[in-house]
Amino acid sequence: MTVLFHVSDVHFGKEDPQAIAWFKERVEAERPDAVIMTGDLTMRARTREFEAGGAWLKSLAAPVTVEVGNHDIPYYWDPIRRFLNPYSRYAAIEKMIERPLELAGVTIVPLKTTARAQWRWNWSKGHVSPRSLRSALALIEKAPAGNLIFVAAHHPLIEGGTKGTAKTQGGDVALADLAAAGAHAVLTGHVHDPFDVPVDRAGWTIRMIGAGTLSKRVRNSPPAFNEIRIDGTRFDTIVRTQDDQPRHSISETTTAGRPA
Repeated sequence: MTVLFHVSDVHFGKEDPQAIAWFKERVEAERPDAVIMTGDLTMRARTREFEAGGAWLKSLAAPVTVEVGNHDIPYYWDPIRRFLNPYSRYAAIEKMIERPLELAGVTIVPLKTTARAQWRWNWSKGHVSPRSLRSALALIEKAPAGNLIFVAAHHPLIEGGTKGTAKTQGGDVALADLAAAGAHAVLTGHVHDPFDVPVDRAGWTIRMIGAGTLSKRVRNSPPAFNEIRIDGTRFDTIVRTQDDQPRHSISETTTAGRPA
């Protein structure tokens, strides 16, 4: 069995110290095959936040890949750095950013959903550019035959029924194209509450899986991360919360792909 720990929205600067220590302890004790971090490592993209978040990620006893969240690029009050050099403070985690991973029977493909500017007021929402989508599709095409394909992004491509929203521009088209290419799931964050929703696109089931938060900015759920258990072509999303609630599955189905 392959096990992934899917974590998101740690928001260093507003992190929950007990929650991040608890997560590190779980990684050390259980040794997942990989940690998938789906964005918003920082709160304000400050150097000290990246340094603290990078040190935490590097301390984890597992391979790590990190997506860029909307909080991980400079805010509107720093327009020069936002537009000209938005990733200048990423040195602490540079090698982890949008890092594809090949595991036993599983391929992790990055998909960028953040943008420095958009044709709308709220730039915190998701945006899938044609270039980002082409890059993800090219990586899927190169994946070993028979592998499960998990796409890692920050914003849900379509809404997953949570209080928070992503309103991702180009997300529905991207989801359809990813399904047509054979992707089995899209792992995301942003909304701070966990979900696992199957979506049908042209006879192909692709699952949208969202993780909670390890920050103080909780919404409907306590601090949490997802444990994804993969057994052959089946996978189950288990929510792990930092309270007395037992770990529990939130998967409506444990399969994906074309129905038999």
